[in-house]
Amino acid sequence: MDALSYVILGIIQGITEPLPISSSGHLIIFQKLFNFEALRDLNFEIIVNFGSLLAILIIYQKELKELFSSFFRYLKNKDKKDYNDYRYVLLVALGTIPAGIIGFISKDKIESMLTTTAIVGISLIFTSVFLFSISKMKGRKKDKEISYIDALKIGFFQVLALIPGVSRSAATLTGAMLSDLDRKTAVKFSFMLYIPISIASFILGVTDISNLADLWYCYILGMFAATVATYYATNWFIDLVKKGKLVYFAIYCLIIGIVTILFI
Repeated sequence: MDALSYVILGIIQGITEPLPISSSGHLIIFQKLFNFEALRDLNFEIIVNFGSLLAILIIYQKELKELFSSFFRYLKNKDKKDYNDYRYVLLVALGTIPAGIIGFISKDKIESMLTTTAIVGISLIFTSVFLFSISKMKGRKKDKEISYIDALKIGFFQVLALIPGVSRSAATLTGAMLSDLDRKTAVKFSFMLYIPISIASFILGVTDISNLADLWYCYILGMFAATVATYYATNWFIDLVKKGKLVYFAIYCLIIGIVTILFI
């Protein structure tokens, strides 16, 4: 039963992590509704988040390899053909700074103050407003046209995701679309911002992992489940964003937000 509950929660985490429906908000709702021990296991949360990170790295492995190869080549040779990729890495780094600094300073305080189901419900409704507002936008900017101001703006939108119930992908997509990025460029930049934040969260959180021996098989199963679920959920989400179908997630967040406030 332990193993099964960890697998189920790994799948739930894996699906909700890349989608604009707030994995943190769903975790709090499930903690209220169910008595799974895994829901109170910080070690497990860290490990399944790492599983989701692995899936994103697999999906974008080609782009990441090209970006970092070009970045270091440009540092060495200053070849103009590598400049755009070099600049893109700087844009991602710049966009990561706001959430990185504010999250490091005050994430625990924010989560300790704002983890009630009422706050989660309100935040989910807030997320639905984000999604409704950008659901028809198409944008025009490609990777090469993202400005440093755009990256910083999107980074500040990512800060909002520190509030449980506000979806990180919805917030960053909103910032990107309001900066006139086209859908494909916006969703890619959103996930590129996810990677350094997720790596930093894992590095900072992994120091708290101890006494894993008793449940190591549950952690491995849960991480594998999260990786597979995130892989398929992310590819599905990318396809829906390109088709302009964000309204489905907006409706879902609105319904879940209202139900959470009224009944949970």
